[in-house]
Amino acid sequence: MNKKKSHKPSSATIALNKRARHEYFIEEEIEAGLSLQGWEVKSLRAGKANISDSYVLLKDGEAWLFGATITPLNVASTHVICEPMRNRKLLLNERELNSLFGQINRQGYTVVALSLYWKNAWAKVKIGVAKGKKEYDKRTDIKERQWQVDKARIMKNSNR
Repeated sequence: MNKKKSHKPSSATIALNKRARHEYFIEEEIEAGLSLQGWEVKSLRAGKANISDSYVLLKDGEAWLFGATITPLNVASTHVICEPMRNRKLLLNERELNSLFGQINRQGYTVVALSLYWKNAWAKVKIGVAKGKKEYDKRTDIKERQWQVDKARIMKNSNR
């Protein structure tokens, strides 16, 4: 019997939004599917995506991803007009949409895109319910990160 070879890419992550964790406290993370066109899937396979300025809006009972840029490839189809900044529909079930809508209505909460990745053959986006950080919160995070680096350096040199 022949075994099926599963294609394992080196990394399933397409794009990360590193700034989101610096700017916001992430309270809950949800995985959502994306409604994409063919040229967008080809561009994602080539890694031509940017979600650093993207956010999620709920309107008419649906979730939409705004601000995500997928750069079209040069070899994309000639009869399709490629719009890199178009709004893309997020595929969530009714329970998840209701939960998001209830959480967004609280004071100071928003939904941001955290990462874009492949799950099997499907493109998924991880979104997070987030609350904005104040400037002093960001400074304490930077101090904590710097202390972790210094502590690792001290521990490494103490064993000598």
